[in-house]
Amino acid sequence: MQYHKITPEFLDQIRAIAGIANVFTDDDSLNHYSHDETEDLKYYPEVIVKPENEVIIAELFRFCNRHHIPLTPRGGGTGLSGGALPVYGGLLLSMERFKSIINIDTENLQATVEPGVITEEFINAVAEHGLLYPVDPSSKGSCFIGGNVAHGSGGPRVVKYGTIREYILNLEVVLPTGEIIWTGANTLKYASGYNLTQLMIGSEGTLGIITKIVTKLIPKTLHSVLMLASFNRNEDACAAVSAIFRAGVTPSALEFMERKGVEWVIKFDDIKFDLKDGVSAFLLIELDGNDMDTIFKDCEKVNMVLEEYGCSDVLFADAAQQKEDLWRMRRIMPESVKSNSVYKEEDTVVPRAALPKLISGIKEIGSRYGFESICYGHAGDGNLHINIIKAGMSDEAWKKRLKDGIAEIFVLTTDLGGTISGEHGIGLVQKEFMPIKYKEVSLNLMRSIKKVFDPNNILNPGKIF
Repeated sequence: MQYHKITPEFLDQIRAIAGIANVFTDDDSLNHYSHDETEDLKYYPEVIVKPENEVIIAELFRFCNRHHIPLTPRGGGTGLSGGALPVYGGLLLSMERFKSIINIDTENLQATVEPGVITEEFINAVAEHGLLYPVDPSSKGSCFIGGNVAHGSGGPRVVKYGTIREYILNLEVVLPTGEIIWTGANTLKYASGYNLTQLMIGSEGTLGIITKIVTKLIPKTLHSVLMLASFNRNEDACAAVSAIFRAGVTPSALEFMERKGVEWVIKFDDIKFDLKDGVSAFLLIELDGNDMDTIFKDCEKVNMVLEEYGCSDVLFADAAQQKEDLWRMRRIMPESVKSNSVYKEEDTVVPRAALPKLISGIKEIGSRYGFESICYGHAGDGNLHINIIKAGMSDEAWKKRLKDGIAEIFVLTTDLGGTISGEHGIGLVQKEFMPIKYKEVSLNLMRSIKKVFDPNNILNPGKIF
């Protein structure tokens, strides 16, 4: 596809559509929107537009289609796959002004929200009504709920409460051709044709732009207990994960953390934590419910499993501040790793019983290629985040051989029954690895779906395929 540059005449027309106050071309803005949280990538847009309603977005789509101008949507800029980067320049459309919680329906346990609402603000707003929206990625304090939907984001509580796919009932979407549709219905059941809502979830802003979101909510539980279990071996910690579920317990969160990650968190944030010699890995296990007796009985079952798998120590945290301190250690781990070293983060997911083989395989691949790795993640649903650390690799090896090592990790993940991303998405940086997971017939089906929605390939081009 040959895309057109935004000429002064085109810029005037964009200003006429969106309003002068909503269009930005200054250097500071162009630089700010040229990157997200993906490491070492920058692509500059030619113009940034911050629309205020879906009608303006529809008109911008029609304009870009007429003139073959690429349009890239952007949420909170917290993505880790380069999905919001304007690879071909053109118009970057920021959703930051779509920030209204339109309605919290306490009778039907639903809410209608705009995509620019910060996820944590939405979680807190529904909590005031005694309700829970359980999708809580680590970046919940800055990411947008629209970006979560577009990327199929998860977080720690997916393990008990399900993924974001189970909490999105209906979406208002502006299509690349300028039409505005609702994808489904505000109902818990849906058997009326193809499920366009589910198709939009995880489509990473390549099929349409979400402008309203109807979410399902659930009652908030009254109590929770947090356990931090220490292990001398990564594999033992990972093996205990599946065993906890086999014992009949479903935690509300079950996180894995490697020792090196905890060490870097302590240095990064000056967290007070007694890191004992010999400990190599931790499981952070949260149990919640409305009856403390039931929770404590589940704690006893979990403790028996932990002992069976070589756990050396268990810390019980039931006070609010102690729980917050432990959760903070897990949540700032990505930031602490990023601040310490040259790194690259991958986002694998396997059936949880395969976690021991996955982590041992990652370490073996790293030893052959010369990189280190720090692993942590949502072990309860098999989702392991792999932070590849440059360590002793030469600059040349880092640039030329690293991709081969990553490909081996993805081959291992696929062979174990998993896939190459659990919640970060494919975007720009993972698209070259898609053939590891998908046959050409599947990729062609995806390309055909993209063409139906976006015949001129103007929406977020260069991503996924």
